[in-house]
Amino acid sequence: MILNGHLDVVPGTPEQFTARREGERLYGRGTQDMKVSALVMAYVFAELAPVLPYPLALQLVTDEEVGGRNGTLHQLEQGVTGQFVVIGEQSGLEIVTDSKGILQARLAATGRAAHSAYPWQGDNALLTIMEAVRALHQAYPLPQTEAWATTVNLARLDTPNSAFNQVPASAEAWLDIRFPPGEPGFDGRTAEQIAAHLGDICGPGITVTVEHADAPHHADRARPEVAALRHAAQAQGFPAGFLRKHGAADGRFYSQRGIDAVIFGIGGAGLHGPDEYADLTTVMPYYRALRELLQGLPGRP
Repeated sequence: MILNGHLDVVPGTPEQFTARREGERLYGRGTQDMKVSALVMAYVFAELAPVLPYPLALQLVTDEEVGGRNGTLHQLEQGVTGQFVVIGEQSGLEIVTDSKGILQARLAATGRAAHSAYPWQGDNALLTIMEAVRALHQAYPLPQTEAWATTVNLARLDTPNSAFNQVPASAEAWLDIRFPPGEPGFDGRTAEQIAAHLGDICGPGITVTVEHADAPHHADRARPEVAALRHAAQAQGFPAGFLRKHGAADGRFYSQRGIDAVIFGIGGAGLHGPDEYADLTTVMPYYRALRELLQGLPGRP
């Protein structure tokens, strides 16, 4: 059994790094995502690891927010492994068994510079990139409400051109794409196949480079450990329903290797935002649920 948490956070304003309590809310960068859950995991590990009849690991990494490849993935590649993983990402004591896949790609276009007063003498690379992004959003429309569908985020649009009166000769776009299981063109495809798929949509004049591509995360809801976790959370008065997450977490690295990992953490709101907070009413129930889960599992045969 592995308890997995991450200690890194996304950027915030200086005041967010001084936590403040207002009633049953603890405000601050990383409170919900996921320092409080990680702290509880550390307490539970220190208390139970010496006495449990099976191996228990505490895995704290520092790069989850930037991809997790130098933390959880690196450790897996070095042989660190387990049979079941609980990841302390925020969930309000619900259980996340499915998360979208993630890929990051760059689009590049090369045109021909010209004086902006004579645009017909040039080929505007920025316009080529913009048409490609438009084609991608036609293929994968941006949802107006929450939807279990593929989304394409245009994260950056750039050109080295530095003059108002020049037609840009080159341009680049950054894309962050999230996709559910079974999405044709993405799920189960290699980086080269995904690049070809995106290139077909973008049309001529676009070079696609896939930086990273990770398959969706899935855990078997019928596992005894999942049933035990649900029972432990329900004993604390929480419904412990199953959730699907649009964001990716380090559980995908375990899932890719056939190891079931679930997300189970405290409550709160506002992760990555200016008003992020942890719901302190969920902290002790979370602590007790983790203890009950770990103490209720049988020892290794």
